[in-house]
Amino acid sequence: MSQAPKVNREPVVTPVRVVIALCLIAPFVAMLWVGSYAKTDPTFIGMPFFYWYQMMWVLLSTGLTMIAYKLWQRDQRARSGRKGGAAE
Repeated sequence: MSQAPKVNREPVVTPVRVVIALCLIAPFVAMLWVGSYAKTDPTFIGMPFFYWYQMMWVLLSTGLTMIAYKLWQRDQRARSGRKGGAAE
């Protein structure tokens, strides 16, 4: 039987990937924790807290998703650069 060559892999969990995961998980946690925003006060421009808090998270989720995407792109470029540099 032939043995497969050992591949020296980098760790899958890196600090950048942890930040990416936190950026993507934060909106879900905020929206699933209903007790934190199930109230009417304080109002903002006449809108109860319940509504403007959810709308705020729509904008925050967009920003956090953009940050996660940019971090992912940077991480992938760095990983492919290291692989290409090691092969030369």
